[in-house]
Amino acid sequence: MQASSASNARDTRGNEIERLEHAFWKSLVDRDADAARGMLAPEALMVSAHGTMRFDPAQYEKMLLDPKHGLLEYTLSDMDVLFPSDDTAIATYRAHQKMRMDGREMAQDVVDTSTWVRVDGAWKCAAHTESEATAQPGPS
Repeated sequence: MQASSASNARDTRGNEIERLEHAFWKSLVDRDADAARGMLAPEALMVSAHGTMRFDPAQYEKMLLDPKHGLLEYTLSDMDVLFPSDDTAIATYRAHQKMRMDGREMAQDVVDTSTWVRVDGAWKCAAHTESEATAQPGPS
């Protein structure tokens, strides 16, 4: 019975992190700086094909509101969430994103990881990585 209870608690926490991931991506599409800032840790890290970056919520807001760049739509799949401790969650997933970069629309498939930490009782994103997804080999 205890194993089932622990599994349910892990599922509930995993669902909460998955909900936060979707909410964060939605804040990007909506350009909702207040929502995005509310989900970020006081300092955060990001790694992408553009390099590494350390930023605070105010710096992130400036990036989010840049009219030359923006997320237009997205889908997330294959979400997995690991809890190495009670106050740390690591989410991995695939994303398909349509975006505007320097006035051009483009689409991209990526694999992402977000690290969430509990700050004053609330989950905050402290790190995010994004790598371009490669085609998966088919069965031989």
